[in-house]
Amino acid sequence: MVKSNLNALGIIFPNSYDNMVPELVSYRLMASIPFASRYRLVDFYLSSMVNCGISNVSMLVRNNYHSLMDHLGSGREWDLARKNGGLNIFPPYSEKTVKIYNGKVEGLASILNFLKSQKEKYVIMTDANIAVNFDFKAMLKKHIESGADVTIAYAEEEIPEGMMDSHIVAKDLYYTFTLEGTRIKRIYVNSKEKGVQNVSMNIHIIDKQLLIDLISGAFVRGYTYFDRDVLMPYLNKLDIQAYKYDGYFARISSMKSYFEENMKLLDEKNLDELFAGNSIYTKIRDDNPTRYIEGAKVKNTMAADGCVIEGEVENCVLFRGVKIGKGAKVKNSVLMQDTVVEANADVEYVIADKNAVISEGKVVKGTDTLQVFVAKHQTV
Repeated sequence: MVKSNLNALGIIFPNSYDNMVPELVSYRLMASIPFASRYRLVDFYLSSMVNCGISNVSMLVRNNYHSLMDHLGSGREWDLARKNGGLNIFPPYSEKTVKIYNGKVEGLASILNFLKSQKEKYVIMTDANIAVNFDFKAMLKKHIESGADVTIAYAEEEIPEGMMDSHIVAKDLYYTFTLEGTRIKRIYVNSKEKGVQNVSMNIHIIDKQLLIDLISGAFVRGYTYFDRDVLMPYLNKLDIQAYKYDGYFARISSMKSYFEENMKLLDEKNLDELFAGNSIYTKIRDDNPTRYIEGAKVKNTMAADGCVIEGEVENCVLFRGVKIGKGAKVKNSVLMQDTVVEANADVEYVIADKNAVISEGKVVKGTDTLQVFVAKHQTV
């Protein structure tokens, strides 16, 4: 699977933007949120790195990381179970220097000794709140050709509504740019501007030694955020380039966006764009194909393996092992792994977490703008 030919190591920050989807991160972190019927958000960046030849990937977890470690295991599904490099997870207090960090500066400072010992020349850093099939090889090539000190990926889009929520941005910052050609001339923090902006995807490429030098200086000064506290003061001293991404991606910035981005994948065009080209790998669960029992009616639905459907399902995303009872009607909903909708229940505009149960005959309905959330292991 992996061709280790990219002179870069990957660092993923799995907890970034947890505050935007509090309902989904009670038992997990952003990176392990289920998405697109059988995947987790982390699968997309991790697979993209592997497909581009990156065989040394580290994750700096902060909290709620048990589900992520259970999902990733040794990294075998991504061919990252290796003697050299491979998958490295740094939980808090795993070493003397590794603590619960507030921002990327603190997180990176805790693994400086690790970074210094790695052979790769470049570092690629990402968050895990975007599902995207990203070509890191093309971005690194552009970075090298431009002679840039730092390259940051961005997309032209309106700032998502969830990112501008005032109680969230105090903890999770987002960034927009103004450009002069391809060079970033100014970085805005938590902008409220309307219309299409150059919105950062929080994908950075930087020379490893430069990163070590910048983080070493920033940490002793008590800095926290990489873009705000480290890059912004150096805009005139460093060549910080922007890399425009034009492909399909799904940015999770609220519960509403989580629902909408899943539902968009019921359009085959969007599904093809997200999964076209390189494969996206995930943890294997050996299960039977979805079974459609006599009398079942299914329309415009994405169903993973292990589902058993006896009732009516329309415009839904069903994860592995979902069971829909006889006479049940389920529309416009996202049902996560092993959710059970019992006989004659009526469900519409619902997001159900893992192992949720909608009892027999119950009516649970939200709207297209406000979905009902059923928590993990909850019975309605």
